[in-house]
Amino acid sequence: MNAPPNPSAPITRVALVEDIANIREELKQLVAGTPELELHGVATSGEEALLLLPPLRPDVVLMDIGLPGISGIECVRQLKEILPITEFMMLTILDDHESVYASLQAGATGYLVKGLAAERLAESIRELRAGGSPMSSSIARRVVQRLIRPEPLPLPENQLSLREEQVLRMLAAGQRYKEIAADLGLSVHTVRTHIHRIYGKLQAQTKAEAVRKFRTNFPPQSK
Repeated sequence: MNAPPNPSAPITRVALVEDIANIREELKQLVAGTPELELHGVATSGEEALLLLPPLRPDVVLMDIGLPGISGIECVRQLKEILPITEFMMLTILDDHESVYASLQAGATGYLVKGLAAERLAESIRELRAGGSPMSSSIARRVVQRLIRPEPLPLPENQLSLREEQVLRMLAAGQRYKEIAADLGLSVHTVRTHIHRIYGKLQAQTKAEAVRKFRTNFPPQSK
């Protein structure tokens, strides 16, 4: 059973990094409606967060992974060097092991899948401040499975995963994000996240550059 809020608990300064307006507003209301939490900065991109948050020095940052531009994972990696005692909790629709372990390696100490109840999120922030590592149950299961069943060695840092190659082939064929999402049974948000990773691995800044490098390094599949 979750512990009720403690009115005498010290204030936790919480910052948000979220690009989707309605989700950002929900998080702002949650923080405002929780007595021991105080909103201490809101950013809509990784680039903005890197400028805004260091001087504010929040206690906890709620970080989205699939941000436009710099990903949430890379943003955490850079901010953790500047704010070593700040706790970072990822809020995302992605629960694949790649995202989980990349986030933890970057310095995050919590990982929650979006859509959880407000009470659960508030309790997770308390748990984080108390020294815990709150995770959604599906994430915790993946961590346990990895401990008891070793996974294959990770791909080289610049090598595309099978899913990333699949997404890039479809992008190179001229398909739009919505079309790729529908064909693969993914959300548009997840497709964007895959494409951000692809750009990073190929060191590309634009779609045209990514497609050009893809066509150079990944010849068309034989039929």
